Amino acid sequence: MDYNVNINGIDVHASYSAESIDTIFKPLLHRLSDMRKAKNARILVMLAAPPGAGKSTLVSFLECLAKNLIPEYKVQAIGMDGFHRRQEYLTEHTMTVDGAEVRMVDVKGCPETFDLDKLRVSIEGALEGTKKTWPAYDRHLHNPVEDVIKLDADILLLEGNYLLLDAPGWDKLSSIADYTIKISADSDMLRARLIDRKEKSDNSHEKAEQFVDFSDMRNVRLCLEHSKSADLELVLDSDNSYVVKKNT
Repeated sequence: MDYNVNINGIDVHASYSAESIDTIFKPLLHRLSDMRKAKNARILVMLAAPPGAGKSTLVSFLECLAKNLIPEYKVQAIGMDGFHRRQEYLTEHTMTVDGAEVRMVDVKGCPETFDLDKLRVSIEGALEGTKKTWPAYDRHLHNPVEDVIKLDADILLLEGNYLLLDAPGWDKLSSIADYTIKISADSDMLRARLIDRKEKSDNSHEKAEQFVDFSDMRNVRLCLEHSKSADLELVLDSDNSYVVKKNT
């Protein structure tokens, strides 16, 4: 099935196989529907994946698919990218990478460039019902935009790189979720996808390649090597189809 959507200011085209839809996505949505019914309250699903693995597009597709499949409950896709620290902050602050001091903006996307405390409080507020809106990230503005999304769903699908990261602070996030999903993929394939995405954000191929190799690939390896296990684990194949690695 072809799926076209605008993600963070960029038009994205994706295609999902009938097999993935029938054997993975539909059963997943039915399971979440059952969980929502049993809890009788809003549930939160966390989907973690390395940069370039298509997580934002996938949760958007699941939201679309759910409208006819489980119409009794509203599914809403949200992301953690809206919790990037602002470009002005990243430009003015530095951090140490491999023993060298670098501007945070030059490694934007690593865990340290997100406001983890704000993210955690917002997640808790979304489940409690006290957090009514959610921010989004605009790749053309290079900044988060507050209160873009009105939270009004029964099932929240939260995607992000580090939601299952096994590192201090981040390792507590998954305990808030009702269900967790993890995606892994070949790092070389992710590199090609990330360069293409960076070019679509008004960067030259050379600049895109330089940033991906210096910053994004470090984050790819971090996600692939240091993420905790999940209830459902998927692998993104070279033909852009998903395969179940583990399902509990």
